[in-house]
Amino acid sequence: MTVDIAIWAMVLAIIVSIFASTMFTGASPVPTSASVRDTMLAMLPQRIDGPIYELGSGWGGLARVLAGRYPDSPVRGFEISLLPWAVSAVRLKLGGPDNLCFRYQDFNKADLSGAALVVCYLPGPPMEKLRPKLEAELRPGTLVLSNTFALRGWQAIDTRTAPDMYRSQVYLYRVE
Repeated sequence: MTVDIAIWAMVLAIIVSIFASTMFTGASPVPTSASVRDTMLAMLPQRIDGPIYELGSGWGGLARVLAGRYPDSPVRGFEISLLPWAVSAVRLKLGGPDNLCFRYQDFNKADLSGAALVVCYLPGPPMEKLRPKLEAELRPGTLVLSNTFALRGWQAIDTRTAPDMYRSQVYLYRVE
C-alpha cells in the first residue's frame, strides 16, 4: 500500500512539475520530431565556429544531435522544467558527447552574447519575449534557427517546410 501511495505521489509530482513550468514559461517540453529535426539540420552550415545554445532544450534530443554533428562546438541546453532537464542530465551522465551540457536555468536570464547558433522551439508569447533579448545580445553573424515559430520583424535567410504531418515551418535567421 505505501509503495502504491509513493508511486502515485511521484507521478503527481511529475505532472505538477511539468504543468507549473509550462504555466510559468508559456512553453511545454515538446520533443522535435525526426522529420523537423532533419529539416533543421539540412538548413545549417557544415561548420559552426562557437557555442550552440538550445533555448528550452526539453528532453535533450535535439541538443544531443547538434553536439554530435558539431563536436568542436560547445552545445548548451537551457531548460527550466525540472523533469525534462533531469532526464537530459541523467542521459548525458550515462553517456553523451563531451561537448554537451544541460543547464537548469531560465534562458531569459542567461548571457547569450557568445553564441554562434541559437536554436529554439518556442510558441508566440515566449518567442516575442525572447526577441528583444536576441536583438540586444547576439553578435552580427550569429545564426538563429526556429522550429515552427517565426521571429516577428526579422527576415529569414532560409525558410523550409518539414515533411511532417503538420507541414512545420523552419526558419533560419542571421543577425545583422
